[in-house]
Amino acid sequence: MNKVANIDRVWEIFAELNQIARPSHHEEKVADYLCQFAQQHKLAYERDAHNCVVMRKAATAGHENVEPLVLLNHMDMVCVGEPTKPYNALTDAIETKICDGWMHAKGTSLGADNGVGLSIALALIADDSLEHGPLEVLTTTNEEDGMTGAANLGSDFIKGRKVINLDSEDYDTITVGAAGAYMQKATWHYAPTPLEDGKQLVKITIEGGNGGHSGVDIHKGRCNAIKLLGELLYRLPTDDLQIGDLNGGESRASIATKATATLAVSNADKASQLINKIGNTLLADYKGSDNGMCIATTAATTATLLGKADSKAIIETLHNLPFGVLKMREDLPGTVQTSNNIGLLWQTGNTIELTTHTRSFSDTEMESLGKEIARNVQANGGEMTLEANSPAWQENSQSAFIEKVSNAFVKELGFAPKKVAMHFVLEAGYFVRKYPGIEIACIGPHIVSPHSTSERVEMNTVEDILKVAKSLVCC
Repeated sequence: MNKVANIDRVWEIFAELNQIARPSHHEEKVADYLCQFAQQHKLAYERDAHNCVVMRKAATAGHENVEPLVLLNHMDMVCVGEPTKPYNALTDAIETKICDGWMHAKGTSLGADNGVGLSIALALIADDSLEHGPLEVLTTTNEEDGMTGAANLGSDFIKGRKVINLDSEDYDTITVGAAGAYMQKATWHYAPTPLEDGKQLVKITIEGGNGGHSGVDIHKGRCNAIKLLGELLYRLPTDDLQIGDLNGGESRASIATKATATLAVSNADKASQLINKIGNTLLADYKGSDNGMCIATTAATTATLLGKADSKAIIETLHNLPFGVLKMREDLPGTVQTSNNIGLLWQTGNTIELTTHTRSFSDTEMESLGKEIARNVQANGGEMTLEANSPAWQENSQSAFIEKVSNAFVKELGFAPKKVAMHFVLEAGYFVRKYPGIEIACIGPHIVSPHSTSERVEMNTVEDILKVAKSLVCC
């Protein structure tokens, strides 16, 4: 059953993974696949109550005393589809295409984050021709929407204390630090209110934004459609405004590319003219970053409406919520220190829900901003639930382990990688808390626009990272 860990094998495994729907919170099928993979390759494995899976392979003869190495990845992906493509994230496979050396998906996110890194790890642990010390491949769940898999790992789930995390987007770097995450969900309960006599309904549709990863791309000035909707509504005469059928975003970890709301107005034509005028003014701020973003108004016949007071409270909240970069790091020019994203907005039954994703390299700053956001929600009649509080992580960039990883780049690729701290959130903070003495280096291929339908991976960099990872595995 053994197959050599070459680049063809990596793409073969990635193709198998992309046949399995694997959004966050629904990883049962991909966890099944990983257990079957371990059985097929006669690897010891363990699966916990959160569907995290670890595979273990004993050292080859003569290398039993080598320090164990862990290859870390997550099995879930952010599932995003284009409006024109029917896509069920719970059932549908990912279709891929190749163009000019890049792999893309057809109308959806690709799942290169973190499926490519996982494919590299699986190819390596299944290759019996390699000489190596004790080797573990750990794959966690729900990394993209709360990191509950990593947070709930048992204290003895892995044996190794040297970890190569293959979850990165910049292939010429070693990530030695990552921001923390403070993830919250706001909930409002309301009584649906009938349309007043003489009122008309106008639906606002915002779409066409570039979106992207709410950490990696947050500094690029891209438009968040939910925030834009809030700013547009705030500029209307809100004391007499009723809104309903609120919806927006693709995932809490993505910059929202679309949002909708329906308004009850006295005169639909005049309201549409005012909305378009305000919208054009707001969109002018995003020329260059979101040229495809547009705001349209159409007549609607039905809507589930909030009362005027509830409508005003939601609009006030959306207006007050921060979005984007709030502070830059002084010690690392060009690196974001603290940011906030508004990920999802949805209305069902008698509730409206909204998610926020605060990131920072300072746990104190992050929690302070998160609590300020919660106070804003509560002041406007909402309830706030803290769903994740993941700590920031900073490795010693001069450690012998980090130097070993750097030397592998020099040996295999001929260049020394940059050592960087990134404004995305990694599970490393949980591992540092849980496993004393652990050291982590994060590497990966070049992935552009993860968490969006523009996600793509530069294929030659996948082979490069495979070479580096194999060098680190082999004795």
